[in-house]
Amino acid sequence: MTAKVISLAIQPGIQRDGTQFDSIRYVDGSWVRFQRGRPRKIGGYNAIFLNSPGIARGMIMQSSTGTNYVYAGVSNGIFGWQTSTTQGQGSGPTQISLSSDFSYNANNLWQFDVSYNSYGSGALTLYAHPGQNLTNIDSTVNTPVLYGNFPYGSMSKVGVFSVSGAYLNSTTIILPSANYLIGVGQTLSGTGITAGTTVTAVIVIANATFIGYISGTTLTVTSVTAGSLIVGQSITGATSVNITSGTVITALGTGTGGVGTYTVNNSQTVGGVANLVAMIGGPTTTITASAAVTTGSNITVTFDNNISVSGGCCMLYPYLFVYGNNGLIQNCSAGNSNNWVAADANANNVSATKIVRGMALRGGTTSPAGLFWSLDQLTRVTYAPQTVGTSTLYWRYDIISGQTSIMSAQSVIEYDGIYYWCGIDRFLAYNGVVQEIKNETNLNYFFDNINYNYRQKVFATKVPRWGEIWWFYPRGASTECNDAIIYNVREQTWYDAGQALGSSRSSGVFSEVFTKPIWADNTPLTACTFNGSISTSGLLTVSSVISGTLGVGQFISGTGVGSAYITSFVSGAGGTGTYQLSATYASAITSELMTSTVYTLWEHETGTDQTYLTNVNAVYSAIETNSLGWVGGGPGNRQLSGDNKWIRLERVEPDFNMSGSMNLIVTGKGYADDVDAPSSAYNFSSTTLKIDMREQRREMRLRFESNTFNGNYEMGNILLSADFGDERGTGNP
Repeated sequence: MTAKVISLAIQPGIQRDGTQFDSIRYVDGSWVRFQRGRPRKIGGYNAIFLNSPGIARGMIMQSSTGTNYVYAGVSNGIFGWQTSTTQGQGSGPTQISLSSDFSYNANNLWQFDVSYNSYGSGALTLYAHPGQNLTNIDSTVNTPVLYGNFPYGSMSKVGVFSVSGAYLNSTTIILPSANYLIGVGQTLSGTGITAGTTVTAVIVIANATFIGYISGTTLTVTSVTAGSLIVGQSITGATSVNITSGTVITALGTGTGGVGTYTVNNSQTVGGVANLVAMIGGPTTTITASAAVTTGSNITVTFDNNISVSGGCCMLYPYLFVYGNNGLIQNCSAGNSNNWVAADANANNVSATKIVRGMALRGGTTSPAGLFWSLDQLTRVTYAPQTVGTSTLYWRYDIISGQTSIMSAQSVIEYDGIYYWCGIDRFLAYNGVVQEIKNETNLNYFFDNINYNYRQKVFATKVPRWGEIWWFYPRGASTECNDAIIYNVREQTWYDAGQALGSSRSSGVFSEVFTKPIWADNTPLTACTFNGSISTSGLLTVSSVISGTLGVGQFISGTGVGSAYITSFVSGAGGTGTYQLSATYASAITSELMTSTVYTLWEHETGTDQTYLTNVNAVYSAIETNSLGWVGGGPGNRQLSGDNKWIRLERVEPDFNMSGSMNLIVTGKGYADDVDAPSSAYNFSSTTLKIDMREQRREMRLRFESNTFNGNYEMGNILLSADFGDERGTGNP
């Protein structure tokens, strides 16, 4: 036995850039992370839901009253699941009802945020934006922002509200109340209003004052001092004039806003022909429309602020911000996402390029505040009211960096108040200033191999339990994410997932109240195989089910079916029966074999295996050292020893916290550019005290592998019994 015992001391991280011979870190690995500088297996994952109707392109998770809710945005809508706050068991999916403003599109990429309802209901409000950005990050297609109660509330377009009791005449619309939500440019709709009509002017009159009398239910107006009268308007008396409380105008007589007669609801006598009295009509709002309207009274008018953007949305509580083309950043009034005309609501173009992401920022005395990423600029927005002349400016816009970049809209993540994101050629962080994150480990490995054609599928998430930020990305020719690059904030090192199966994910949410991250798979599963036919109207008739269950939102595959999904159950409820599809057809499709597909939601960092229903598969994990040969200085030493000899390894003393067995493979080569010559596997377990061998290489590396059920490991201080081997300096091992 050799007299030399050497500790295996290697710097944490997996060095992909440069050469293996030059690396001071581990040179290969799969599904492995680092803690306290030592490698350990990444946790397993459990399939908690196997029924997502589509690939998740954006997720949000929120807990309330002991229930954890998970939302996923897919190409054809939003679906929700619920679990307990500790266990990944529950129910779903629940389809979220979306208004007709939403439309299916294969390029839908979702951004979500949740806000507290400041109106006092105590409810949470979910905001969602389905940007058609999946193919092109610079897409200019505008789509509406949606909102609704959380959880499971129906969602409709932000900035749309209705007012009842309006009087229409010519190009004038009069509302029976003061309404400060109305502004120039809003689109109008309602009975008697031509499509596309907009608001060109608006005047709010505090009160209408007039002279007249009331006899029975007839109000006679003889003169108007200010304002106008309208159906639904409340009527009160001036000083010493007693009018029954709750009196309102219910119909027009000869009067149409001014002098004339009107019908009121309460029968009474107030004044008379010879005893005219002063009265007050409640406040009104007079609107000038861009097109003539049909005369009518008691009309419900809908106002649309046209909040439709290409970028996305975020909450800087209590303000909703939306953003998109030409550097647009726009916000509603405080606490009211239907008010986009108040003084504190604003719209500004801060960049020549599209804003693709916004996130709330710690603002201190200037809260609320946020960061907004355009394609080439980072802008900070802060609430900073100041008076300029007779006007108050509420928001300040500061360009933090005018020469930056962003890989994808979902590549930004906040970790302990610092914002990290992936640019198109480097990784960046913001902590008061923009700084590049040093990466000498796998920068080239990532940027030289990412499929830029699908860059918008890159998404960032985090695993705070282990101090990690993950960027999932499509590698090589893959069109979906099949690998992840990982920055360990705590260890200050980089590594990757090694294209492990667990890195084939499309979106994910990290642990908050629920203790585990939930990530969505991007590999389809067959949900149902059946025989069916489709009518020209898109009615699917299922005559027999071979296996599985049908569900709303599932996409259907079959000859001639195209891109169609189930929008609703008709007579079917998962098996035989009829279902409405999203598509129509020029000719009916006769009975044939069809399938539907679903995707899996995984609870990660759970156990050590991949658990899928009753199937349990081992999760492969491996770590490979750098070169340990004497020609490179020996194990843990990068200074050349000057001894052109092989290293002879006679014993390895494993030091692992582990379960299940593991394999040790000795590999290496004669020259840096030679071909590896791996040994047979040396199997060991937690009871193995030593592994004896007679292996020698000029450039030696050790590879540790775990691939058993319940397999897990955490490496400690491994000792090597090694000495000088052959004196020859050339030849193959």
